[in-house]
Amino acid sequence: MVVTGTGTEVGKTVATAALAAAALAAGRSVAVLKPAQTGVAGGEPGDAAEVARLAGPVTAAELARYPEPLAPATAARRAGLAPVRPRDVAEAAEKLATEHDLVLVEGSGGLLVRFDDEGATLADAARLLGAPVLVVAAAGLGTLNATALTAEALRTRGTVCAGVLVGSWPADPGLAERCNVPDLPDVAGAPLLGLVPQGAGALPPAVFRARSAGWLAPALGGTWRAPDGARAPGR
Repeated sequence: MVVTGTGTEVGKTVATAALAAAALAAGRSVAVLKPAQTGVAGGEPGDAAEVARLAGPVTAAELARYPEPLAPATAARRAGLAPVRPRDVAEAAEKLATEHDLVLVEGSGGLLVRFDDEGATLADAARLLGAPVLVVAAAGLGTLNATALTAEALRTRGTVCAGVLVGSWPADPGLAERCNVPDLPDVAGAPLLGLVPQGAGALPPAVFRARSAGWLAPALGGTWRAPDGARAPGR
């Protein structure tokens, strides 16, 4: 499964960790692939390592690391390093899939952030893999438009949107957040598959692992259920 976001800082890494933790709890082996890690110096833990810290014993892999916190194509160019190509991502994920029950590919930023100067993106890698894409979305104002655009971009590329997961759900949601719960599946044309609570990444790993299934819908290996009133996709 490919995990993308509607933008930066929407909770992709914590959401990926929750998916991994739920799968591990079910007895599945898990690999997490970060195609392009940006904004992290060599020797520092990246997003894949953070998933492993929170979720438990996963295989964490990166294809490239660029020191500046920029889009992968820009960061690679400025660092004088080779960019990541969609074929590289697909081949690495396919290799990991021969040894693991679940492979999670976590993108950088949003779906169409460029990997290289030719305009290749995570969407191209997902298409090569034939993998469904989980969209991690923000909870509040603006998320409906961003989610609709991401889902439309997936559809135009013939790629399946597995659903939407809110990556940082506030403890005290306001009107916009509450209204977005029934509206997100409608604008995405795909189900709402859970709400990861704000601050979940700061929980002790043992607590994170124990609670993760409660944040995810059964389709993702959890027990969360959409509240009454949530509209089915496309209605």
